[in-house]
Amino acid sequence: MSNIIFRTPGDTDLPALCQLGRDTFIETFGHLYSAADLNHFLETVFGPDGLPVEFADPAYAFRIAEADGRMVAYCKVGPPYLPAPEDGRSKCELRQLYILKAWHGRGIAQPMMDWALAWAHAGGWQDMYLSVWSENHRAQTVYAKYGFEKVGEFDFMVGDHADHEFLYRKALRP
Repeated sequence: MSNIIFRTPGDTDLPALCQLGRDTFIETFGHLYSAADLNHFLETVFGPDGLPVEFADPAYAFRIAEADGRMVAYCKVGPPYLPAPEDGRSKCELRQLYILKAWHGRGIAQPMMDWALAWAHAGGWQDMYLSVWSENHRAQTVYAKYGFEKVGEFDFMVGDHADHEFLYRKALRP
């Protein structure tokens, strides 16, 4: 088994990070969408006005996993975007935790989740939110193990296609 290295990506990692985002999304969800919807989403999220803008914004943080000199997973945390309730509590969001399928079950998810939660605790946030596709039972199980609870549902748009998503919340402090 390859040694997996976890680290914070630098500016020179940005092209590979954007490509990994595209690759993992296509691998996991690409079959659900028309080519037009998928291409629109990929350009919006991973193109020049998407992930690179967030990468340059200090409100976001990223962590990558590498094996054999190749990026195989990444995690992105930052300010809330999801339709979380306005309840006066401070919120952050686990925006993405994507792992190439060949690397599922190899011990990457736990260190990534631990890093994301440590980031949220260090920021003093009261709640962390995330969304998960309603049919992604594997991810739902992982998030439940970390104490995330389903608190809502909404439609997540990929181009003109609406995905049924579950909104999850973890209380980090009172």
